[in-house]
Amino acid sequence: MLSPKNRTVAVDAEDIDLYEILGVERSSTKVEIKKAYHKAALSSHPDKVPEDERSESEMKFKAVSQAYEILYDDEKRHLYDTHGMAAFDPSRGSGMGGDVDFDDIISHMFGMGMGGHPPPGFGGGPMTPRKGRDEEKKYEVTLEELYKGKTTKFASTKNVVCGVCKGNGGKEKAKPKTCATCHGRGYTQGLRSIGPGLVTQETVICNSCKGTGKLFKEKDRCRKCKGGRVVEEKNFLEIYIPRGSKQGDRIVLSGEADQVPDQEPGDLVFVLSEIEHEKFTRAGPDLTAPLEITLAESLCGFSRVVLKHLDGRGIHIHHPRGQVLRPNQVLKVSGEGMPIKKSEARGDLFLVVDIAFPDDDWLKADDDATAKKLKELLPKPEKPILAETVDEVEYEAGANLEEVSFRVNRGPSHQTLRYRQFGANSDDARGGSGWVDADDDDEAEGVQCAQQ
Repeated sequence: MLSPKNRTVAVDAEDIDLYEILGVERSSTKVEIKKAYHKAALSSHPDKVPEDERSESEMKFKAVSQAYEILYDDEKRHLYDTHGMAAFDPSRGSGMGGDVDFDDIISHMFGMGMGGHPPPGFGGGPMTPRKGRDEEKKYEVTLEELYKGKTTKFASTKNVVCGVCKGNGGKEKAKPKTCATCHGRGYTQGLRSIGPGLVTQETVICNSCKGTGKLFKEKDRCRKCKGGRVVEEKNFLEIYIPRGSKQGDRIVLSGEADQVPDQEPGDLVFVLSEIEHEKFTRAGPDLTAPLEITLAESLCGFSRVVLKHLDGRGIHIHHPRGQVLRPNQVLKVSGEGMPIKKSEARGDLFLVVDIAFPDDDWLKADDDATAKKLKELLPKPEKPILAETVDEVEYEAGANLEEVSFRVNRGPSHQTLRYRQFGANSDDARGGSGWVDADDDDEAEGVQCAQQ
């Protein structure tokens, strides 16, 4: 009967699933991998378990740490996804480095209180095909499409395993030769600069054989793929965007990524990117839009369609006479926001009052009769302010307490300047800082413009 130590010899390094060790999916982001690592490392830390479980915990902790070291590094992760743990086996010349010995980890984990059963991530028996990496693409959608939902069909080109050579790369009965560059390993050692006079050694995919470890002579290469093992193929895809989808949502087409021989194809993932709308703004399930009315409507009320919604419906508002609407006042229309996925509920629509005031000179200076009528209709002013001394002053229209941007030509180029009048050029924090260069925010404060 084999001892626990001996039983682990039957477990190939290729059976190690680092994703399962950390408890994450193959499509997980670096943020998700880091979060899973912290959780797994904390639960398996040797200081957190009884003395009799410490040896086993140390091995688990090392496995978690090694899995994180590989999966968090983009280059190492790519090598692992392509070649598995063989890419990091010193006996095959990979020389990944590090203090963790996976053979030691496997043997200890199999023999320490686990009943001889492989732990998560260390599978015995037949290996399932390693899944290829997922492909992500940005997919732009309008707010109308997110509101109503959308199904779209489109043509796509991807790599598929060559049907003539079945992904072998060579003609029938042709035998490949071992790649002289990588000696059949599929990867080589390279040097990468990490700073002035500093380099580090890293494992990279072999450029000669593209990671296969073998090459066919030109006359022996497949007539269709020319030895590349894959060919481009055009196919038609269909994606469905549910009502209420939002920025950053992922639409996954399983197995539609580029195919690689001896691997299960990854997924094609479309990440939704919302196009800015000219009228509506979204926040979660809610929407905002301007309520554009005239001065007369703000004072006298109205009953009309004020907005065309994202699905083409007109939104009718009845605002009674006598209730004055003021600039930036907000009206809430319940249930007219975005649909909420997988439910019949909807968010709310917030209408922000935007009053169109008359243009200058709409009331002529000599039209005393109209001015008199307006004064009679509108509320009377407060009692006059009395003072012993009265000065009549001139004023400058168009001033602003906030920053105002200006565009100034500087020969063939231009410069954007900001100016804040209130408290300008003072050391009072409640005021502004005069002219500043808006094209360089890092050096904006206190920069004075010599040309105005």
